[in-house]
Amino acid sequence: MTTRRAFVLSTMAGALLASAGPALAQARTVGAIRVDTSRLSAQGWGQRSHEIKRDLERQLATTLAPMIRRGGPTLTVTVKGVWLASWAGGGGGGKPGAGGASMDNFDADYVLTGPRGEVLGQWAILSNIGSDSGGAWYRPDVDQRRVAALIENNALWIRRYLGG
Repeated sequence: MTTRRAFVLSTMAGALLASAGPALAQARTVGAIRVDTSRLSAQGWGQRSHEIKRDLERQLATTLAPMIRRGGPTLTVTVKGVWLASWAGGGGGGKPGAGGASMDNFDADYVLTGPRGEVLGQWAILSNIGSDSGGAWYRPDVDQRRVAALIENNALWIRRYLGG
């Protein structure tokens, strides 16, 4: 049985969704991706910050491929920090069952802007994954694989927020 309150609320919700429809549809597409990793250089990443920028651009282009449309909104990413735990392995604490697994972090702000500069969406994404995400700790490229895992995780989160 439909009550008057339920009818009014559903009508209001329908009107709200109808008015937001074009903005929501536009927010599900991306026309360009811009990545800023300038803060990483100041944090000691040096030349590696340029590699992180390139890798994030590639990962976002791959992850968001179904959403990329010419002339769509611009997705601007500001990478605020990348932190790798000093211990690249399973749980921490020094003894089994002690908990406190070592975690790697990737902190980025995402802003989706329309053609007139209007902000269509903003998201702060902090990816936290285990420091063992890069595979075997004894391989020489373990840190590059850990950063790649963080980049992939961060890109998957923005895809989720964009509705993909």
